[in-house]
Order: sequence, then structure tokens, then C-alpha cells
Amino acid sequence: MDSRTVTIVALSYGLAGAAYAGYALHLISLGRTWRAGLAAFAMLGAIALTAIWGTLGLAFGVTENPLLLASCLLSDVLRYGAWYAFLLLLIQPGSDVPLATSPARALAPVAAVLAIVGVVIQVGNALGLSAIAGLARYTWFHSLAMIVFALVLLEQVFRNISNDSLWHVKPLCLGLAGAFLFDLYLYSDAVLFKQLDSDAFAIRGFVHASILPLLVISTSRTRDWVAKIRLSQKAAFHSATLLLVGIYLLFMAAVGYYVRNFGGDWGNALQLALMFAALPVLGFVVFSGSMRAKLRVLVGKHFFSYRYDYREEWLRFTQTLSVQDSPQAMGQQVIRGLADLVESPSGLLWLKDATLPFYNQVARWNMPAASGRESADSALCRFIVESGWVINLEEFRSFPRRYDELELPPWLSEAPNAWLIVPLMVGNAMIGFVVLASARTSMDVNWEVNDLLRTAGRQAASFLAQMQATEALLEVRKFDAFNRMSAFVVHDLKNIVTQLSLMLKNAERHRANPEFQKDMLMTVEHSVERMRQLMLQLREGATPPGTPIGVDLATIVEKIAMVKAAQGRTIETTVVERLMTRGHEERIERVVGHLVQNALDATDADGRVWIRLDRQGGQARIEVGDTGHGMAPDFLRERLFKPFQTTKQAGMGIGAYESFQYVQELGGKMSVESEVNVGTRITMLLPLFDVGAESDLRQREAA
Repeated sequence: MDSRTVTIVALSYGLAGAAYAGYALHLISLGRTWRAGLAAFAMLGAIALTAIWGTLGLAFGVTENPLLLASCLLSDVLRYGAWYAFLLLLIQPGSDVPLATSPARALAPVAAVLAIVGVVIQVGNALGLSAIAGLARYTWFHSLAMIVFALVLLEQVFRNISNDSLWHVKPLCLGLAGAFLFDLYLYSDAVLFKQLDSDAFAIRGFVHASILPLLVISTSRTRDWVAKIRLSQKAAFHSATLLLVGIYLLFMAAVGYYVRNFGGDWGNALQLALMFAALPVLGFVVFSGSMRAKLRVLVGKHFFSYRYDYREEWLRFTQTLSVQDSPQAMGQQVIRGLADLVESPSGLLWLKDATLPFYNQVARWNMPAASGRESADSALCRFIVESGWVINLEEFRSFPRRYDELELPPWLSEAPNAWLIVPLMVGNAMIGFVVLASARTSMDVNWEVNDLLRTAGRQAASFLAQMQATEALLEVRKFDAFNRMSAFVVHDLKNIVTQLSLMLKNAERHRANPEFQKDMLMTVEHSVERMRQLMLQLREGATPPGTPIGVDLATIVEKIAMVKAAQGRTIETTVVERLMTRGHEERIERVVGHLVQNALDATDADGRVWIRLDRQGGQARIEVGDTGHGMAPDFLRERLFKPFQTTKQAGMGIGAYESFQYVQELGGKMSVESEVNVGTRITMLLPLFDVGAESDLRQREAA
């Protein structure tokens, strides 16, 4: 190195050594390490070794002695080992988790091997054995591996920190991440270009000294900031994946390095081909469901006392059940949710028929459809209902006595890779079951898996039961709407039949009367047209065809009076002013006609029935009154204008309800005054539909 670089090395490493030495003395003086446990001791050791590393770097910069450089590199390995110990102690489980399942127990050997190998390499370099043993070639690879492993441990700590501790630990994680990433750049560059970047190596001390304030912030915020940091299964899975990917990349880099140096003239080409061949292999491994399943089982089996992270599994299962485009997709979501719990790639769902005592296959996922149906009284269904077990078919084939002589149906024996039968229970009743195919990897179905599947099956059953109840409710509502519409149509048909019956009753007596014949033809024509409209209404829905138009109310009043007069009943009509409203002429005529007919039915032949049309404010008012029997106050208050409520012996209670609803649709209002044995008066207010005789332009010109 030139004199400028040597000077920068001395200043850089000297600053780091002084800063870390001062901070180590400060921690010791506070006595914080004595009360915080082993993790704080490990941190103090890392800080002290960093101080030694910086001091040795300063000495090398001043003397340029190769032995001091080797000692500096050795202390670098030792301080990384101390940071390993600190991070492993942070992620160790609490007292409620067995030590045998601690992630630190599994990762500690890897850290120890990396540290020991690093010490051996650096001692060999110091003794001048690198040229003989060929250790110099692997020094940079080993340094890169140590940095990657340190980043893996740091990632686990930061990912799994509790929310209440995040404020304390975040500065530490950011500081160490910055230092480790700089070292990653330094040694990656060295591996690529076969030599260390002297400038980057020279300022390394400055970089590590710059992160010290972040460490001070973390340790000064509270004394117990290193306590109770635990590792989740999800984080362990991702971290294990990251570690394996890092090892794979390091291995491929080493192979590429070897090919490049010993491949002769083809070395560069072979290295490039090897690099691009390694990437698809890495993608296949990372995105392989089978590999992910094996890694997840491995992590859950060796890192934790419980196989599942129940919070994560339950959130994922609930999310799977909640996301569906239609009720028909719910069945497939249930299969997928249960299959994901045990790494199964496919399955079938059987649900009980609501009207028949059978279970039918209603959904499948990545599995051929099964033929036939399963009786609710079969041996399989009886066994599931009585025991509530999750049936392991592999266990059944090996130890059938455990299942009390259970007999499998033919379709299940023929199902490819059938593995587990999960019951879907609602209370003590089974609404269905799910057949899952064999898992992507070997899995021990123990008590924990059975309990999880039974509990998840009950939740899935509640979702399916809710879906079935919703569909049944919708079907009932459709029938209710059809029945209501049918009641309206039957009511109108009753009125038509009444008119035709009256006409036939008088036909024998007036058949020679030309006027009667004319009225009879008009009545038949009107009845046929009305029945045609009713058929159209039944076919297309409750709303009559056509759009609202201007309706002449005076014409309707006069027409109703004429029809009733032809039937032998006199209606007193008073039209104060010819008014128009907006609506369907035929429906308004039916509403007014129904009110008049009710008045006639409630009034004796010598009583009065009248219709009055006038204006009230900005609305048209139609008043229909009679001197008939009247209605009781409780009927007016509780039953009037409700469907199927009537005072008539042969009435259906539909006409008043339909009339009230239609007036409300038009924006009108209907009120009733009635007294028993005195009479009834119904007032109907409808919005006016004014039609000017002249245009606004002519009115302005006349003004």
C-alpha cells in the first residue's frame, strides 16, 4: 500500500479502536453487564474485540508489520464470533420453551464451525502456511460466509422482535446491518476481482466507528432491552431459506472460481455458463412446493416444541375461507385451507344433501372426481360421527384394528393417494367431510395435527353451514316474492271472475238488449286484456310493463262510475277540476276501482258511495266514501294496509295492501277515516302532472 493509504488505515482503525475501547469502559463502569445476563456479556466481548481489532489496525498502519495485519484479521474473526454469540443469545427461547427446541441450539454449531475455521485460516496465514496449504484462495470465501451468516442472525432478531422492544433494538439492528453490508461489499468485490479494494479496506474502521452511536442509543434506552426476544416459526422458515440460498450461492461461487482458474482457455466461458445454469436450479428449488414443505416440516420439527405457529396458521386459514368469488367457490377454498395445514396438494369435499340422507361430492381441488354418493347411514359416516376422529388411511391400512373394523367404501379405496378424512362437524352433526391426498413430504400425523385438523374442520363447517343457510334463505325469499306476486294476480283474477259472473247472471234476462250486448262485449274484451296483462306480469315480474305517463284522473273516475252503473250500482261523482297525475293508467284505475268496490261491498243498496276529485295544495285529491259498516279502530291501527288482512268473509286482504304500496311508489299518500256502522272515507293524494296549453315562449310574448 502507498503512504496515503497507510495513513488512512492508521486514522480509520485508530478511531474505531479508541471509540470502542471508550464505550467498553463506559459499560463496565455502569455495571450494566453484570445485571443484563449473558447477552450483554457477549455484546461487551464483541465491543472489546472490536476495540482490539481497531488498535491492531492502527499498529499495522504505523509499522506496516505483516504480523500485526494477521493479528488484526484474526481479531476480526473473533469479534464476528462474539457478535454471533450475542445474536444467538437474543433469539434463544424463554424458560417456557425446552432448550432442545431452541433455534440457538441448532444455529450455534454453524456459528462455532465458521469461527473455528476462520481462526485456523488466519493462523495459517500468519504462520506463512497459506502458500503451502492453499488457504489464501478460500480466505475471502470464508469471510463472505461469516458475513452472510451474521446477516441471517440479525434478520431473525429484527423480524421477531416484539413491538414493545422494537424501539430499543431498532438502532442496534440498523447499525450492525450497515457494518455487515459494508463488509459484504468489501469481500464480494474481493472474490470477483481476486484482490481487496485497498480504499474500501482503509476506510473500514471509519464505517464501524460511525455505527457506534446507534449501539449507544440502544443500550442507553433501557437496561432490559435484550430480554424476551423470541423467534417465530415463520421467521425461522424464511431465515432457514435465506441461509440455504446463501450457502448455495457461496458453493456455486466457489465452483465458478475453481472452473475459472483451472479451466484453461475455456475458464471464463465455463464460469459464465455455470452461473446462468445455477440460477434456474435456484429458482426451481425456491419455488418448489415440495421443497418448501420439507423445509417447513424440518424447521417445525427441530426448532420448536410445537409444530405450528397457531396464530399464523389460523389467520391464513381464515383468510383462505373468507376469499371466494361465489358461494360455489367456498367448497374449493375449504379444501385448500385444510390441505395447506398438512402440505397436501389436493382433495375432495363431500356435503350432505339437504333433502336426502346422502353425502354428495360438491367440490374438488387438483383431484379426479369420485363417482357415486355416500349414505349417511354407512359404516364410514357412522364411525366419523361417533368418534369425531380424523381418519388416517395410511394408518388404517397398516393397523386396521385401531379403527374398530371400519369398512371403507369402494370409491374411497379407488381414490388415488387418499390420505386423511377430515370431518366437518357442526355441534354433534356432520354436514360433510374432506378427503385429502398424500402430503408433498413425509409427515407424522400426531395428536397436534389431529387436533388442528378437527378444530379447523369445525370452523370450515360453520362457514359452509352459513353459506347453506344463506342460500336457503335466498330461495325462501324468491318463493315469498313469487307467492306475493301470485297473490296479487289471484286477487285481480277474482275481480275479473266476479265481473264475468255478474255478466252471465244478467245475460239470460237481457240477452235481447243491444245495449247489454254491447256492454257485455266491452266487459269481455276488458277482461281478456286484463288477463293478458296478468300473464305478462307473472312471466316478467311484479312490476307492470311500460313507463309512467300522464294519467287523466277525471276520465278514470267517470269510467269507474259507468262500469258500476252498468252493474246496477250508483256512484255519486264530483269532479271539481280535471287533474292529471303521473303513473300507469291501468294500475291507477285498478287502485281507485278497488277502493270503490270495497265501499260498495261494505254498503247496503240504499246507502251512499261517492267519489270526489279536486285539488289540495299542489296535489290531486281523490276521496272515496261510503255510509257502510265501517272498520274498528284496532283494525285501522294494526291490520289495515297489511297483506292478507281483511274484514270480508271471502276477501284475500291483498287489494288494500297493493293500493297503498302503489300510491307510496308514486310519491302520494293515503289516509283513512272510519267509524263502525257510520261509514268510511279514504283520501288519496297524488302528485300533479301539469300540462300547459301553450308554450312558455308564447306566454312571455303575451305578457
